[in-house]
Amino acid sequence: MSVLGNPQNRLKIVHVAGTSGKTSTAYYVASLLSAAGYKTGLTVSPHIDGVNERAQINMRPLPEAEFCNQFTDFMKIVDNSKIKPIYFELVIAFSLWLFQKRKVDYAVVEVGIGGLLDSTNILGRPDKICIITDIGLDHVETLGSTINQIATQKAGIIKPKNEAFIHPQSPEIMNVVRAQCEKTDARLHIVKNTILIPGLPLFQQRNFGLAYDVVGHILARDGREKLSDQAIQSVANIVIPARMEMINLAGKTLVLDGSHNEQKIQALVESMKNRFPDKKIHSLVSFGFVQSKHDSILASMKLLAQLGASVVVTDYTYSKASATSSDSRAKQLGKIAKQAGFESIVVEVNPKLAFKTFVDGISDVGLVTGSFYLMNPIREIVFPKIREGR
Repeated sequence: MSVLGNPQNRLKIVHVAGTSGKTSTAYYVASLLSAAGYKTGLTVSPHIDGVNERAQINMRPLPEAEFCNQFTDFMKIVDNSKIKPIYFELVIAFSLWLFQKRKVDYAVVEVGIGGLLDSTNILGRPDKICIITDIGLDHVETLGSTINQIATQKAGIIKPKNEAFIHPQSPEIMNVVRAQCEKTDARLHIVKNTILIPGLPLFQQRNFGLAYDVVGHILARDGREKLSDQAIQSVANIVIPARMEMINLAGKTLVLDGSHNEQKIQALVESMKNRFPDKKIHSLVSFGFVQSKHDSILASMKLLAQLGASVVVTDYTYSKASATSSDSRAKQLGKIAKQAGFESIVVEVNPKLAFKTFVDGISDVGLVTGSFYLMNPIREIVFPKIREGR
């Protein structure tokens, strides 16, 4: 960053960590700030359709040609430095460099994994605002196997004199966050949802409420007027890719959601039941499978089985090898689906063929979930223009 001129030190930052809801909360914060008239940068992880989602200005990914031109200039600096950053360091550094170059008023930055040791944790200005979304067990192989260890990693983004926002969570989590705020002389804001948006999925109500309070604080701090009800409603209706994203597909409702752990699946299932109370929901599922996650995946599949008895399981990393493997991710997931209580199970390793089979089986509502990596091939089918780079 010093080679780049430390752009992160010249930006007002909203830094978002947590287990569930990070991306949605980041989108809502950036969109509310844009609606308030701020020039806003947004970088999220992972991207769904294209890497330019990691460098958004006023809610628009940098157009591909412009992204390539800017990235070429950026890489000349990196190459001359002889530094060899990893991928995530590279895209975060590029986004911050671009945001400073474009003179954004605020940059909203989503953590990659954890917080304390994450590449984004170079953001240390005293006026930084930190958001901690709901914390649960995820990435345990990296962050630790207990809620206390994981909360410690997430709370690590809180630096001296920062403002930290969090919904009330378990005492174990709150104690860790309070201790970090006391250690850094940061101010803790415990947010209770102060706004309800009709039609917004249940788990997004929580994320939106957190974003709303954060932006309200920023507007008050900067001496700006509050947002109008119309502006708030407009932001609440933005489409966040693969976060309970609803699509009309030949008269059927298709929901895309990248929930990939038990906590997120629980929130998704509750929201689906609330939105479609009398519908049997047909699912297409793929999980990032490692043996250590077997119990969590089984619990997630049991939750999904509450929505409907039929499922198609697939492998988002389709290859000829996976197609012929007797132990492919899809085949393992098929066995778990049977344990979870699904009555109709189709195993199709190729995600595009799986999607066709899945759509044919939808009567009213279909749900695609389990991994963000499944979203890209599915969205390319549903939205052909993505494939054309438009």
